[in-house]
Amino acid sequence: METWEVVIVGGGAAGLLAASRAAERGRRTLLLEKKKRPGAKILMSGGTRCNITHALDAQGIVAEFANQGSFLYSALAALSPEALIDLIEAEGVETKIEPTGKIFPASDRADDVLAALLARLKRSGCTLASDEEVQSIERDEDRGRDVLRVETSQRTLLAEKLILTTGGQSYPSSGSTGDGYRWAAELGHTIVPPRPALVPITSPARWVLDLQGITLPDVIVRVLDSNLPSPATMSRLSSGRGTGGEGGLQSSAVSTAPLCLAERRGSLLFTHFGVSGPAALDVSRAISGHPKPSRLVLSCDLLPDERPQALEASFQEACRTAGRRLIPSILAGYLPQRIADAVAAQAGIETHRRAAEVTRKERQNVVARLKQFDIPIGGTLGFNKAEVTAGGVSREQIDSHTMQSRLIPGLFFAGEIIDIDGPIGGYNFQAAFSTGWLAGESV
Repeated sequence: METWEVVIVGGGAAGLLAASRAAERGRRTLLLEKKKRPGAKILMSGGTRCNITHALDAQGIVAEFANQGSFLYSALAALSPEALIDLIEAEGVETKIEPTGKIFPASDRADDVLAALLARLKRSGCTLASDEEVQSIERDEDRGRDVLRVETSQRTLLAEKLILTTGGQSYPSSGSTGDGYRWAAELGHTIVPPRPALVPITSPARWVLDLQGITLPDVIVRVLDSNLPSPATMSRLSSGRGTGGEGGLQSSAVSTAPLCLAERRGSLLFTHFGVSGPAALDVSRAISGHPKPSRLVLSCDLLPDERPQALEASFQEACRTAGRRLIPSILAGYLPQRIADAVAAQAGIETHRRAAEVTRKERQNVVARLKQFDIPIGGTLGFNKAEVTAGGVSREQIDSHTMQSRLIPGLFFAGEIIDIDGPIGGYNFQAAFSTGWLAGESV
C-alpha cells in the first residue's frame, strides 16, 4: 500500500494543471490516467486545433457563464486567461486570437498544447501513471489521519489529498465516462443530473434535412416551448389584460408568446440530421435538459439586423419593382435560395406565385417568417457528440475558494466533473484549467 500526499484522478485539462501545480509546490504527487496517454479531449477539441481560451478578462469569462459564473471568481483570480496564455507560451507554443475572440495555438495543432502541458508536468516532478484505471474511492483512517483509499487496477493507494478531475460524460471515447460522479455520490455528494451540452440538434422534418450544407453566418436562435407561456404573457394573464377580457387570456393569445428557454446569436449550419454551428450548440443544453424535446421549436431570426417595419418596406419595394419575379426569387436577395424556398413555404406562398400577385397580408406573413423561421426539434446527438457536460457535482458542496469538498476534508474537484458549463469559444477549457490550478494551489 502506497501513501501519497496528493493523488489526482484524470489526466485532462484540469488534471494536468492540478498535478503540475501541486508538484511544483513540493507535494509528492501522483496523476492517474486510465487511458494510455493523457489529454485525449485536448487533442480532439476545436477540430484538433484546441480552442484554449477566449480573449476576455476574468470578469468577461465570469459573465459568459451567467448564473454559474460567480463560482469561478477565485479560480480565475488564481489563473486568469492572460496567465493561462503566458503559461502555454512559456513552453514555446505561440498563440493567436481569431476574429471571434477564440484563442488557438498559432500552429493550429492541439498536439502542441498537450506537449506544452506534459512538458510542464514532467518538469514539476509529478509522477504520471497512465493506463491505470481507478476502481473505487473510499474514506479510510491511517494512523489517526482521515485519508482516502484509492483502489486501482494495479494497486491500493492512500491519498492525504485527492483531486477528482475525471471530466463529465461527453466524448466517452476520450475516457470521460462519468466514473467520478459515482465516486462523488458514494462519498455523499449531490449530483445534478448530467446532460449533453454544446451538442448538435436533431430535427425530424425532411425539409430541414434537405437544407444540408447551408450555413447562415449570423442568426438569432431561440428554443421555444409553446406549451409554456412567456413571463410577459403570464403577467398579462394575472393582470387580466389579455385579449380574452377580464380574468384571463384566450388560448390563442397564450400560444403567440411561448416561453423562451435559451437564446444565442451566431452562425447556424444545416446538416443531414438537423442543425449545428455555434448558435445551435450554445442553446442545446436547454433541449437535452427538457423532458419532452419534441415539443420544442428552434425559432430563428434570419435577418437579426433588420427591423420588421424596415424589412416589410424593403420587401414591398422589391415586389413592386420586380412584379413578374417569383416570390422565392425575390427572397433569394436576402438569403440562400433553398432557405428562401423554405421561408416562402412556411409563409404559405406557393413557389409559382409572382411578386405582383401577393397581397399585403401575405407579404407580412413572409416578413414574419424571416424574423421567426421555425425548425422542429427531435432532440440532440447525445453525449457521443457533445463537447461538454452540463450537470455534475453540485457547486454548493464545493468551496469555490479552494475547490475542496464541503463534505469530505481532503477531497477536491476541478474541471467538467463540477456542475458548471459555458458557451462555445474556449470558456469551458478556461474553467477547467483555472479550477485545476486552484485545486493544485490548495492541496
